[in-house]
Amino acid sequence: MSDIHNDLSRIGKQLMFSEPFYGVFLSTLNKNVRNDIPTAGVCLQGINYQLLVNEEFWNSLSNDKKKIGLLKHELLHICFGHLEDKDDFPDQELHNVAADIEINQYLTPDYYPSPDILLPSSFPELNLPLKAGTKEYYRLLQKSLNEGTSPGLYELLDNLRGDGQGLHPTWKEFDSLSEAEKKLAKAQIEHQIREIVNSQKDRGFIPSELKDYIDSLFEKTPPSYDWKSYFRRFFSSSPKVYTKKTRRKLNKRFTPNPALKIKPKKHVLVGVDTSGSVGQADLVEFFNEIYHMWKTGVSITVAEGDAAIHNVYPYEGKTPEYVKGRGGTDMNPFIEYFNEHKNYNSLIILTDGHIGERTKNSFKPVLTVLCSKGANIEETKENGWGNVIKINL
Repeated sequence: MSDIHNDLSRIGKQLMFSEPFYGVFLSTLNKNVRNDIPTAGVCLQGINYQLLVNEEFWNSLSNDKKKIGLLKHELLHICFGHLEDKDDFPDQELHNVAADIEINQYLTPDYYPSPDILLPSSFPELNLPLKAGTKEYYRLLQKSLNEGTSPGLYELLDNLRGDGQGLHPTWKEFDSLSEAEKKLAKAQIEHQIREIVNSQKDRGFIPSELKDYIDSLFEKTPPSYDWKSYFRRFFSSSPKVYTKKTRRKLNKRFTPNPALKIKPKKHVLVGVDTSGSVGQADLVEFFNEIYHMWKTGVSITVAEGDAAIHNVYPYEGKTPEYVKGRGGTDMNPFIEYFNEHKNYNSLIILTDGHIGERTKNSFKPVLTVLCSKGANIEETKENGWGNVIKINL
């Protein structure tokens, strides 16, 4: 291991003690040396974010606190979603300035990696509010440019655009990604952050500046369909029952004891399309719907498959870390499995709709649910898939 990689590891351990969340998050990222960037940056390696450092600049930092500040600066850009959101801002360099003004406020002066670090105070004539967020800073800076009220801002932008690199040169590498690839990269980061938080018993280690964002990662998106009404409408029989003690009813055989309340429990087979045409974002939508089905009180068994079924398991409220499949597409094996196992009341197939014709029949209800960016409902019906709905985000 090179000297700079050893030093990155050493500083990472210090960050682990001083700010555990950022230290653990840093440990999950690939780190590399690239001397074609002026200081440090972030790029993608596959679907994973990679942290980059200029060796000469790193060695020029006078103490460990400044090195920690440099790394935390880049981590904050990732956590605040600045790389995924940048396409929402027409003036990319102005967005870069606004993003730096936001995150640098979460560094204390001892940790500033550079004396000319961008802060609200960098433009005193604008009287920028503290911790207002990138969007608000962008709006205020844009307003200043239109009105000509900050020569300093104009000069800064002119210099950044003139040097050929700009404030964050590696961010331009994200421009060539498709929307699907950007979503996949974002989903990967969100997964890493959720895993970090889940690994800690004390939620108090989450930095206050990230609390709202991290809390949002654990919130379930509302269901796109009224699953309770669906189950009530289509279930007429239920082979599975459970008992519950109740004192609202007298026990006729043993008077002092509570009576037993017998309730049928519906059991649903949910087929998840894991073929190659289904993306990460589609799978997130599928398991969000499964979660809301499960919350209605039915028993859920998940079957993962593409042209064949690869994995069958009871769903217990958690999204799996990975799915099996990624081959060709044929949803008929789900119907075959459903027909062979008589204990299910209904089959729900979650798919992108690019599934060909239905060749198998079933005597029990089958519902086909398309992801939000899936095939046309009418085309899917024409291929024989009967009751078809689409996830509406």
